[in-house]
Amino acid sequence: MEIRTLRYFLAVAREENMTRAAEILHVTQPTLSKQLKALKEELGKKLFTRHSFNIRLTDEGMLLRNRAEDLVSMADKIEQEFVSLDDITGGDLYLGLAESFQIKYLAKAIKAFKDHYPSLHYHITSGDTEQITEKLDKGLLDFLVLAELPDAGKYEYLTFPENDVWGVIIPADDPLSKKETITLSDLKGLPLFCSDQGWKGEIRKWAGNDFSDLILEGTFRLSYNGSVFAREGLGYLLTFDHLIDTSDDSGVVFRPLTPRLETTLYLAWNRYQAFTPIAGRFLQHLKTTFKNT
Repeated sequence: MEIRTLRYFLAVAREENMTRAAEILHVTQPTLSKQLKALKEELGKKLFTRHSFNIRLTDEGMLLRNRAEDLVSMADKIEQEFVSLDDITGGDLYLGLAESFQIKYLAKAIKAFKDHYPSLHYHITSGDTEQITEKLDKGLLDFLVLAELPDAGKYEYLTFPENDVWGVIIPADDPLSKKETITLSDLKGLPLFCSDQGWKGEIRKWAGNDFSDLILEGTFRLSYNGSVFAREGLGYLLTFDHLIDTSDDSGVVFRPLTPRLETTLYLAWNRYQAFTPIAGRFLQHLKTTFKNT
C-alpha cells in the first residue's frame, strides 16, 4: 500500500467526486480509478458506493480514511523533518492545544522565537486531552498542551505560569447573573453544559458528595459552541474564564465558582522523543521563557 495511493483515496473521500478529485490531484480520471481499484483489491473490501451525483464511503472506507489520514500526516511530517534538518532559519513545529487563555504565553513564545528563526512554520491541532494525546503518541505532534497532569511515566512537561479559573457562562438577563460568584447550591437542578473531561474531573471533585445533584444537559468539546446554547437559554456552561466573549453586548456573563476552582495547564512531550533541530531549540526557548515569566 503506497502513500500516493492513500492520498488519491483521501482526495476522493473528501471531494465525493472522481472528476473533481482527479483535477485536484492533477491526474487523469482513468489513472485515479485504476489506483482505487487496485487499493480495493489489495484490501479485499469495497470502499465506496456510487450514487447519482457523488461517491460515498462504505463503513470499511470510513475506517480506511481515519487510518490513512494519520499515515499521510506522518509521511508528510517525516518528509518535512528531513527537509528542515539543514535549515538553520526554521522548520516545522506540530502542536496540540487544549482550550485556555494561557495559550497566549505559547503564542508570545512563538512570536519571539520567529525573530530568530523566520522560516519557522507551526501547525496547530485543537481538541480535548484524548484527541491530542493520541496524536502525540503516534508521533504526529511535537508538543501538546494539557489541562490535566501528564503521566510522568510517558511524558516530560512544563507548567504554565498561571492557572485557569472555572466559572459559569450565564445569560445576561438570568437572575443568576446578578450574583458575584456561583455556589454548588445555585447549580443544583439546573441544566449544565461542560466538557466531558472537565465534568468527570474537576467538576466532580469540586462538587464532592453532591455531584449527583448536578444535571449534565450536554457536553461540548469547544466552549464557544456551549456558550451559544447557554445564550439561547438551554442551560449554563461550566468553563474557564477568558474563553468566551462576555462584553456588554454579548448577551452572556461569566461568574466564578465558589469555592474557587482552578486548573493548571501543562506543555508536554514524549519522554523518549527524538526532536528535530527546530523542535529542540523551541523547547529550550520555552523553558527559558516560562522560567522568566
